[in-house]
Amino acid sequence: MHTRDAEALVRPLLWIGFDGRIPTPEAARLIHEGVSGVILFARNVGTSDETRALIRELKAIAPGPLLLSVDQEGGRVARLTEGFEAFPPMRELGERSPDDVRAIGRRLGAQVRGAGFDIDLAPVVDVDSNPANPVIGNRSFSRDPQVVATLGAAMIAGLQEHVAACAKHFPGHGDTDKDSHYDLPRLPHALERLRACELVPFKAAVRAGVACVMTTHVVFDALDPGVAATMSAPAIGLLREEVGFGGVCVSDCMEMKAISEHFGCGKAAVRAVAAGVDALLVSHTPEAQHEVIEALAAAVCDGRIAEGRIVEARTRLGTLARRHARGV
Repeated sequence: MHTRDAEALVRPLLWIGFDGRIPTPEAARLIHEGVSGVILFARNVGTSDETRALIRELKAIAPGPLLLSVDQEGGRVARLTEGFEAFPPMRELGERSPDDVRAIGRRLGAQVRGAGFDIDLAPVVDVDSNPANPVIGNRSFSRDPQVVATLGAAMIAGLQEHVAACAKHFPGHGDTDKDSHYDLPRLPHALERLRACELVPFKAAVRAGVACVMTTHVVFDALDPGVAATMSAPAIGLLREEVGFGGVCVSDCMEMKAISEHFGCGKAAVRAVAAGVDALLVSHTPEAQHEVIEALAAAVCDGRIAEGRIVEARTRLGTLARRHARGV
């Protein structure tokens, strides 16, 4: 396969981000050339009308369906703030009934869809089992895995009346004492512990029909020593086989330092896709986005990634787009 053909084949596996309130020329080019998704942050959005106008512009550039996503969890992780309803952090919902949480999810999903998005990268279904965790904390429903499972499933059901939901961060970022935005966390737990705690909410999310699951850049010694879960075939295999998830597996951002400084974006992207990840978030720089596309294309050309693996990922992404990508 020629390099240009390989790049066209792998480009839909990217979900990109960019700076500013208008599409950068580089982002517009990548969208026109076939990336399948765009993630927007606070740096990109304003009021609901302004956000819808930007999303309309982005979707008009794309040659086919384009999936727009946002991290709108509630609490401190809320990108949409200008004239939008403020939702509490999930910890404040930890004592509420599943019916209440589903109703809140329904309101949150309607707001996200109303701004033009197709996917809410929520909820966090990590179990907050480490009080020293610098990144999860009150983003989690509870320190009890069963509470997280019950309320996470309720939130997913409410969200998915309007948008695709995404359970994160698989297999679990709740017990780390490091933030993968800045470092590479490691957890030594045995598989039995993961099954009793971290995996419980993800199994509930899958039973609830969650559309997407996001991987975490955390090393799990019991699964794949030294390898972040995003790049780990045993970790993704656990998601597919034991947890039973058949939808889109999306990475956390490949430009986070847990990946970029320890493995390199391009090399890590190859390992992630080979392991079974379907969509790669590359949220910031065109340099990293092109590095990932070129690395994936080279890996297809030399056989490190089977063409069938790319087709499988593209098929899942196509199904997601048919179900959830809409006009604005």
